[in-house]
Amino acid sequence: MRRYLVFLIVPLIFLLDRWTKLLVIEHLAYLEGVDFTPLFSLVHARNFGGAFGLLAGYGLAKQIFTFLPLLIIAFLIYIMLAYRFSLGKMFALALILSGAVGNVYERLFNGYVTDFLDFYFNNYHWPAFNVADISISTGIGLWLFLELRETLRARKLERKRT
Repeated sequence: MRRYLVFLIVPLIFLLDRWTKLLVIEHLAYLEGVDFTPLFSLVHARNFGGAFGLLAGYGLAKQIFTFLPLLIIAFLIYIMLAYRFSLGKMFALALILSGAVGNVYERLFNGYVTDFLDFYFNNYHWPAFNVADISISTGIGLWLFLELRETLRARKLERKRT
């Protein structure tokens, strides 16, 4: 039962993602921005494509980036319920799931995802992103870190045996 507590992260991150997106939609006109530092601003952007606006101009982008994440959500729920992972890996998967749910929800109801965190240097901008994107990226990074750590530990143990 304890291992399922990580699923509580999903509504928390979903609600944080929705709240921040609604604040941006309510207080900034589309494409309006507010500079906070010479490297960061809040903007009201819309992403009609995938990560970094991938395939945004492609006609089937909405369908691809709605249904593919739905499959990923179903797959994540399945593996989280069917397999035993460490708490760290379950947390990582819950972060990925949370972000996917947040972005799919908005894509289903709006046809796009609202992005608002804009980091840049001079005229070079990193693509704007949101709380759901942070959750997905953090989950993937944590999963990769845990996998790498396990691999290095296994190699170290193997060397000690020989």
